[in-house]
Amino acid sequence: MSNSNCLSPDVVFFVQARPIEAHRVILSARSPFFKRKFETDWRDRSEVRFAREKLSYAALYSLIHFFYSDRLDIAVDDMEDLVRICKVCKCESLQRILEKELIHQKYAEYKALRDVDNSQKRFILQGSSLPEEDRLPTALHHILHTSLAKSTLEWNLDGSVDSLIYSTGAIQMSDSDDLADVCIRVDKKIFRCHQVLLASRSEYFRARLSRMKDFHEGKDELLVDSLPCLEEHDLNVETLEKMLEYMYTDSLKDIDPDQAEEMFDAASRYLLFPLKRAVADVLLPHLETVSPAELCHWLILSDMYGVLKIREYCLDTVACNFETFADTREFRAILLTLPPPSGDSSLRTTVPSAPGAILNTDQGNLLDDLREKWLEAEAAELDKRDESALLFDKRLEMLMLVAEKEKSNESTDAIEDCSG
Repeated sequence: MSNSNCLSPDVVFFVQARPIEAHRVILSARSPFFKRKFETDWRDRSEVRFAREKLSYAALYSLIHFFYSDRLDIAVDDMEDLVRICKVCKCESLQRILEKELIHQKYAEYKALRDVDNSQKRFILQGSSLPEEDRLPTALHHILHTSLAKSTLEWNLDGSVDSLIYSTGAIQMSDSDDLADVCIRVDKKIFRCHQVLLASRSEYFRARLSRMKDFHEGKDELLVDSLPCLEEHDLNVETLEKMLEYMYTDSLKDIDPDQAEEMFDAASRYLLFPLKRAVADVLLPHLETVSPAELCHWLILSDMYGVLKIREYCLDTVACNFETFADTREFRAILLTLPPPSGDSSLRTTVPSAPGAILNTDQGNLLDDLREKWLEAEAAELDKRDESALLFDKRLEMLMLVAEKEKSNESTDAIEDCSG
């Protein structure tokens, strides 16, 4: 508990004189027993000492580790102790699995290692073995749902963060069962959140929360019962809600395609790069039905934000339907905004890979990559690849000339409209 950073535990259990550090929000999300205790007997306690000698440190530690990771790793000798703890903590589905496994351990000789005693044998269980409602993402989704339900529109504030922190009755901790310990203010809405979850998912939030603690350290005027507040600009409410959904549950159920660009931008700014992949997974089915003009937009967007899955899909689609896109004004227009392809194969930023070879995931020149995709789609013979690539480059040059002319005509028409 000596650490003062945003990932520090807010409760410590002492079992057999040994400490186990934890966070209330995680334990409450996973166990009705812990949730009830933190709302009643342990409400204002940062340390809980168990006096019962029969309570196993190893078993309780394994259970708390499982609460955080959805992975149980426990010595076979400690499984009976863990079953008793699960019964108290109301972890019913885990308890049933452990009870069945104990029967197997006792009666199924094929599971026994005759030369190894039980203290050396371990039982490992993944959270995916449990019903979905008892897994970590579902538990954190419930916490998020509760917090969002308590997140409210901001009223009667003068617009400064200080008013949120210092004014009487600003944002209270005490009368809430969501265990929120920080809030995020976006536009006119205040979101109740949890520092350990924000900081563990995003280096941006870890840095901000750490600086915030340092700033307020030793300031007596800071209200004990008020939540610290982070004010975020250039971010809308809907994007933050989706960010929080991913940060808490590691998944996104759906997303409005019109919101994707804001999500990519937020993922970059908040150093939440895996969010880009999650958005891409949800977005890909939508791209199968868009027009060539709209796909050009997604190609540029995915290249700009480094969303490789969408970038690859768009390049594949353009390469396989190149002439269709060549007839599209939007595709010709973007050619004027991109660096030209390298002509000599030795200068290319990407080169063809042999079947089964490890692919280089670094982005290269977009038109170089498109050329390689086109050569693969055209199934050009290896000894004619450079010749075919040269033809492709000449085709691009022609399309660029057309695009220049179209751009010039647009400028002329705009001048005439203004003068008219």
